[in-house]
Amino acid sequence: MSTLLPAQRRQEILRAVRGGQAHVSDLAESFGVSEMTVRRDLRLLAGDGKLERVRGGAVDSGMEEPFAQIEVERLDVKDRIGAAAAAMVEDGQTVMIDIGTSTLQMARHLHGRRVTVVTTNLAVLEELLPDPDIELVLPGGIVRRNYRSLVGVVAEDSLRQLKADMTFLGTSAVDAELGVWDTTMVEVPIKRLMIAAAECVVLLADAAKFSMTGVVRVCGAESLDRIVTDAPVPQASRATLATASIEVTIA
Repeated sequence: MSTLLPAQRRQEILRAVRGGQAHVSDLAESFGVSEMTVRRDLRLLAGDGKLERVRGGAVDSGMEEPFAQIEVERLDVKDRIGAAAAAMVEDGQTVMIDIGTSTLQMARHLHGRRVTVVTTNLAVLEELLPDPDIELVLPGGIVRRNYRSLVGVVAEDSLRQLKADMTFLGTSAVDAELGVWDTTMVEVPIKRLMIAAAECVVLLADAAKFSMTGVVRVCGAESLDRIVTDAPVPQASRATLATASIEVTIA
């Protein structure tokens, strides 16, 4: 049963649709409400011009918060986290870099390193393109212009053919059990495939992410090997941290 107020649920639905498409059945399951309730929410949101209705669901109306705006939020913290994460990479390794602004900062600290980078993050591609020491592998896919990422079945199929030493994962939120959550459904399959492809999964999450919420669960603590953050992990998560044997680096 949903514990969200209707207004809160509609805000979360907007997040779920952000940058892609969401189906009524998936939204109903995510929020623990009926499909009829979801359809009513979608009608209200479409009436306000916040999304567009399509058969079976809804699509983004293009009102997503721009990547450039998100990029400068808590920039000093993200830079410290990025530097600490990049220090984990050894020359000769293959690393996968997820979408997000903390992962972009991490990429900026890879300049001059002899590594192979697989990424769906177009901002990372732009950052590393001038660097001849870095081999860049770019899966195909649909371009989410506003968030500068690649998504969809072509990108997913490409990632299934690849392996990496490390994946550096971004996130919208981390729950008390150290579950990783995202606000955009269309990005989740990409994240899961990057997790599956890597020997070591490193989550980049500033302290604020531990008090935020998401719509779709990406993975649980068992999928993580390391967390890079800027403050001690909340007390409520310490038991899970120990059980899952996750190494924490505080930048």
